[in-house]
Amino acid sequence: MKPGKSPVLTESRSAALEQMSAVDSGQPTHLRELWAALAATWLLVYWPTLRGLGADWLHNPDYSHGFLVPLAIGFIVYQRRADLRAAAAAPSTLAGLLVIGFSQLVFLVGYLGAEAFLQRTAIVGFALGAVLYLAGWEWVKLLLLPLFLFQLAIPIPAIIFNRIALPLQLLASSWAEAVLRLCGIAVYRSGNLLQLSNQTLNVTEACSGIRSLVSLITLAVILISFDRVHWLVRVGYVGSAFVVAVLANACRVSGTGLLGHFFGPAAATGFLHLFEGWIVFVLSFLLLGLELKVIKHFVARKTQAANP
Repeated sequence: MKPGKSPVLTESRSAALEQMSAVDSGQPTHLRELWAALAATWLLVYWPTLRGLGADWLHNPDYSHGFLVPLAIGFIVYQRRADLRAAAAAPSTLAGLLVIGFSQLVFLVGYLGAEAFLQRTAIVGFALGAVLYLAGWEWVKLLLLPLFLFQLAIPIPAIIFNRIALPLQLLASSWAEAVLRLCGIAVYRSGNLLQLSNQTLNVTEACSGIRSLVSLITLAVILISFDRVHWLVRVGYVGSAFVVAVLANACRVSGTGLLGHFFGPAAATGFLHLFEGWIVFVLSFLLLGLELKVIKHFVARKTQAANP
């Protein structure tokens, strides 16, 4: 009798394979259902908060870039889709539930205290907890930058805004005074007021540079997210956006003083003042792009040196 496979073993193996296939095909469906359920819960709970956030993006010029943030987040996640698929899903159930629970506590405190910032920050906390609950820490590492990017699109409380804006006003006015004196223009500074021979410049909150500061930091996070560099390089690059924004605003205030001195007070207001702000912002963005190009050049040289 020729040796052959036992019909019983063959049937048992076929049944096992069918069972494994059913489990494998059902697991992604189960995860998709969980993601869908959490997304629906997220929208249901936070829809009024999200609507208020959209209204702020529409009416607050300091955060008008907020409408671009969801698009940037979607593009970053799409770009990292291969890494997300390759990442081993190791759900951290307890940590995820704790983060979700804490985010809801923050939301409740914000709701009872009528503090929109806390309610909107809870959105980020809920998303972080959901990723932990369903996928684990590897996914959190890949999605941490998009979550931080969304946090940057949330307007900060007025009390913090004022504490940041006033030092920036004084810094911009003092640097503008130095530049004007360097150009041979007589100027007297009192706080955030610059007294020239033919006009008085008031460096208000709108001229403090906080608007360009928030926008440039957001752009820096978006730009650096597309490159695989060390996290210290990312932090340094985003931090440099703060320096660029402060310097750019000082140049803007100085330029306003120069326009007012040589072309009259009317040149320091209206369209020319607005146009000057856009020019300075575009130059700041180009400077950030040049800085990123230099960083990529040195990273490439280091990689070549390590792998000759």
